[in-house]
Amino acid sequence: MPSRFALALAPLLLACHAPSPDSPDSPAEQRPSDATPAAASRAVEREPLPEEVHFASLRQITFGGENAEAYLSFAEDRLIFQSTRDGLGCDQIFTMSLDGSNTQMVSSGKGRTTCAYFLPGDQRIIYASTHAAADDCLPPPDRSKGYVWKLYDEFDIYVANADGSDVRVLAASPGYDAEATVSPRGDAIVFTSTRDGDPELYLMAPDGSNVRRLTNSPGYDGGAFFNFDGSKIIWRANRPQGADEQAKYEELRTEGLVRPTRLELMVMNADGSDQRQVTSNGAANFGPFWHPDGERVIFASNVADPQGRNFDLHMIHVAAGTDAAPEQITFDADFDGFPMFTRDGKQLVFASNRHNENDGDTNVFVAQWQD
Repeated sequence: MPSRFALALAPLLLACHAPSPDSPDSPAEQRPSDATPAAASRAVEREPLPEEVHFASLRQITFGGENAEAYLSFAEDRLIFQSTRDGLGCDQIFTMSLDGSNTQMVSSGKGRTTCAYFLPGDQRIIYASTHAAADDCLPPPDRSKGYVWKLYDEFDIYVANADGSDVRVLAASPGYDAEATVSPRGDAIVFTSTRDGDPELYLMAPDGSNVRRLTNSPGYDGGAFFNFDGSKIIWRANRPQGADEQAKYEELRTEGLVRPTRLELMVMNADGSDQRQVTSNGAANFGPFWHPDGERVIFASNVADPQGRNFDLHMIHVAAGTDAAPEQITFDADFDGFPMFTRDGKQLVFASNRHNENDGDTNVFVAQWQD
């Protein structure tokens, strides 16, 4: 990712922690109910680049700060996302309408948070947080080891009312629990955990019961999403190759670190069967999301940048094989990522550095999609 956003990727991919027993039942009471000036900005129409032929139109709905991982409610009338707006030291969780209005912080304002999603009915939400361990943002990863992600053991997954009240632990272990997303069928949640040592994918029921491990290979597995009928899962994986890579991976893993410079997309059935690789380009491919046709996946990647610094959106047919070249969707000189289609495939929500007022600002955009 470009400049500052590349270094911000780690906090964007971390997850949630449960409140301590004496935490207030209604964290929303600690927050102002009115939207902040940045959050209240009206949507602005933007012109897609000439090469962005799949965008019939484009509108920007957030303005200022780092806003990313914006995911639609089941009714597709609201978004839940994470943001460092208004001087926040690290990401907190917000909701807003599709025009950027009615913005409300729904996490406590404490700790790091990430990876939020609506539950069926849109009355409850899930997200990951470290707020039970500390009020502050916790130390960043050790950059002396190069570009690494920190999988904080303090992250747990929480469930709460859509206004942020009634926060309860949904998934917690002595390790990292985060990156949860919900099946469109509403019957399952997939998430990443280090509860068994290695960062693997797990499935659980919406109430946190019936936890089952889906992956079982050395290396990082995370960022998983269901397709629209809930039958398949797409995710990103960093699998060490050879004895030397395996040794380096194990050294970092013992410190709770992952080096994400090579992430390939993988697909499997929702029960964990028939696991296979989708990409094999050696790039950092992440944030995959299914097109409603169930055949294509859109994702962010630096595969088109010889320097590996800029990320654009790309699309690939899952059944095409690992030698297939993806179609490039966005062409901006800055970061584009975290895409999500509406169920009818007519709109695409994504995050981008384009049109930012300050270096490092990332905002949420909604494109009218055309095939």
